[in-house]
Amino acid sequence: MIQTRTMLKVVDNSGAKIIQCFRVLGGSNRRAAQLGDVFVGTVKSAEPRKTVKKHDKIRAVIVRQKKNFRRKDGSYVRFDDNACVVLEGKTKEPKGGRISGPIAREVKEKGFETIAGLAEELI
Repeated sequence: MIQTRTMLKVVDNSGAKIIQCFRVLGGSNRRAAQLGDVFVGTVKSAEPRKTVKKHDKIRAVIVRQKKNFRRKDGSYVRFDDNACVVLEGKTKEPKGGRISGPIAREVKEKGFETIAGLAEELI
């Protein structure tokens, strides 16, 4: 469950390290986002000499969350951290070329096949 002002780790090589969420997309009064949801955030920490800089406003998709996520078969999936992948503009394409660590299967189900293809492991 990602809300406004939540800090997320970035798991691609776009240059951003930490992003703070300031708007969850998908409704006028939507407060929380889950796996596979897109949000708008700002870069709080970034690597030098990369494409994404500190204070940039970007869109990102959530690929891991600490809060339990219930699947249709009744099982739950939970990760150790909140993590996201930076998106290219208003498309569903990632800005980086590599994704580190596992990501949830729900990301692929919501239409982010490119991100799922780049990931090391789908859980």
